[in-house]
Amino acid sequence: MRLGINLGYWGAGMDADNLAVAQEADRLGYAVCWAAEAYGSDAPTVLSWVAAQTERIDVGSAIFQIPARTPAMTAMTAATLDSLSGGRFRLGLGVSGPQVSEGWYGVKFDKPLSRTREYVEIVRKAMTRERLSYEGEHWTLPLPGGPGKPIKLTVHPEREYIPLYIAAIGPKNLEQTGEIADGALLIFPSAAHLEETALRHIRAGREKAGLTLDGFDVSPTLPLALGDDVAALADIFRPYTALYVGGMGSRKQNFYNQLAQRMGYEKEAAEIQDKYLAGDKNGAGAAVPQDLIDSTCLLGTVDRIADRLREYAAAGVTTLNVTPAGFTLDERIAGLRAGVEALERAGVA
Repeated sequence: MRLGINLGYWGAGMDADNLAVAQEADRLGYAVCWAAEAYGSDAPTVLSWVAAQTERIDVGSAIFQIPARTPAMTAMTAATLDSLSGGRFRLGLGVSGPQVSEGWYGVKFDKPLSRTREYVEIVRKAMTRERLSYEGEHWTLPLPGGPGKPIKLTVHPEREYIPLYIAAIGPKNLEQTGEIADGALLIFPSAAHLEETALRHIRAGREKAGLTLDGFDVSPTLPLALGDDVAALADIFRPYTALYVGGMGSRKQNFYNQLAQRMGYEKEAAEIQDKYLAGDKNGAGAAVPQDLIDSTCLLGTVDRIADRLREYAAAGVTTLNVTPAGFTLDERIAGLRAGVEALERAGVA
């Protein structure tokens, strides 16, 4: 199992330190540095900034939002980033959610599975530098009856094949991800529930494509906090968990809430959502069970985190991405170093 670092959203208040965190992760031997986007900073700019000032670490999009770009634009961006980074780019994609897709991008959030499948097919075809033509439900290239003609990517990517990941939560999306992608970007992963909530669906998709899990990158992100008081550390992440389980989406369309239910927290997930949507964010945070936070974060001493890393490796995780907590650069760097030390003690590298 390898370690990665997830910087999250660049505009989340820690911009000045993010580059130093990425550079330290590069020095420590972390495998990949991911950056996200929602409706603030865009991921490609952040990744090019990080890649220009690091040497070995891969840079990855977690994620490029599918409604934000045409598939051909994503292929151009991927080829450019891979070339500028010397072959260190990983392409992560996701459909985002209905509020962002429709409210920010003006793109209808419908048929996310077929939209993702077509998007991936077009991106991969464009990256081969074939002349691009495609007939699908969501995209037709070139547009019929007009002046457009099939054209091809003019730049040569650093590599013929760039690893492609999909951010997946629901069972059908996970299965399709196993079928069409090289890796899955997971959130709120519990080692105890990973087989039930994710791997069995990914495996089904791999089997559909005539493949196995060999070579497929199971890549979750977990917050990390160091200390002796696990309960106090869990409290750090109550607002974060409440936001996703309670407020990330509508009452009927919240993928994170549905995931919490599949992990056995049906009653708690409903209470968190009720309070969050009613405006009681503190109450929603208080309703998050400590066990839910503890099972989806890395909390405690280095030895305790090492034990958790063994659990994730045994469950099938191949790249475990951490987001070190802390209000200062020193705290975040300490978290990075603790991750490496814990991995060594776990003996799963």
